[in-house]
Amino acid sequence: MFSITVRDHLMIAHSFRGEVFGPAQRLHGATFLVDATFRRAELDDDNIVVDIGLATQELGAVVSALNYRNLDNEPDFKNTNTSTEFLAKVIADRLAERVHAGALGEGAQGLAGITVTLHESHIAWASYERAL
Repeated sequence: MFSITVRDHLMIAHSFRGEVFGPAQRLHGATFLVDATFRRAELDDDNIVVDIGLATQELGAVVSALNYRNLDNEPDFKNTNTSTEFLAKVIADRLAERVHAGALGEGAQGLAGITVTLHESHIAWASYERAL
């Protein structure tokens, strides 16, 4: 399996419901390093996984829709614990929508999957992997 990874970052505010979250139940900020990995079994006719410029651009567009937001106030996340794992899935699903819409170019139709990893710090991160 071949892959390429592009990177961006995301800054949000949010709070959690549930005792398991302890002090994070209060409103707090989070900054994530966001990696999006695109996979395919065979390279396309240009010998690439996907256009890295378009992948970077589309990850930036997905991230910018969430950046500098208090997710507690976003209608899409009403009554939802926006955990790192959950946000990784949201970003992966939104990238998949862009792949299917053709935003990453014709060659992206041969992609097999996407993995999004959100790094909370240098010692903790979460990922979501999905097929395309």
